[in-house]
Amino acid sequence: MGRGTAADGKCLSITCYSGAMIVRMGSGRPYDAVLCDFDNVIRFYDLTRVARLERLAGLAEGTTADVAYAPEVDLPLLLGRIGKAEWVDSIARGLGHDVSPSQAHELGTAFAEAPFWVDDVVVAMLRRIREHLPLVLVTNATLDLESDLEALGLSDLADHVVSSARVGVAKPDRAIYEIAVKRAGVAMERCLFVDDSLENVEAAVALEMTGVHYRRQGDLHEALAPVLGG
Repeated sequence: MGRGTAADGKCLSITCYSGAMIVRMGSGRPYDAVLCDFDNVIRFYDLTRVARLERLAGLAEGTTADVAYAPEVDLPLLLGRIGKAEWVDSIARGLGHDVSPSQAHELGTAFAEAPFWVDDVVVAMLRRIREHLPLVLVTNATLDLESDLEALGLSDLADHVVSSARVGVAKPDRAIYEIAVKRAGVAMERCLFVDDSLENVEAAVALEMTGVHYRRQGDLHEALAPVLGG
């Protein structure tokens, strides 16, 4: 446990849980609502087929992801301005200098349609915390998020879902945090924010939330322990 002083004179307590940074304001119960990311915390993608296609095309593994997640390719999707088909076309154009058009389109399609799975342990922890506190999913997502949640049996997981594609703004923009906090119905500084992106966590901490950089189940378990016990 380390202690520091914020610029406004408030005292911060900083705890490291399995490499996850949690910054806690004040004393007593550390938070009154949980704001949680979806992808790479709850949902994970199987990119086995993409990796196989990359090898066949002579590309380094991860090349398709690098193209797909480039801001100029990814952001229009996450803001709801384009759909998955247009995203595939953008990915294919980005790969077009290195592979044939048919290979580029096949890679883009495989990436956009990659199968996904849910971490049931994380889901169970979040269902438990929702029995005590408001739970809001706040995620950079596509227009398919609602149907994906339904397919996974998670439509009822959270009290509210804040999708970048629906609200037209993406993390780490302050506005999406403000929308999520408003839906949670508590003060900004009384929110626990969980995300696999350190940039997104740092943005939440800058708004005086408690931030958890998620990398493994234990990060969430230890962050929720003050409320759930154990």
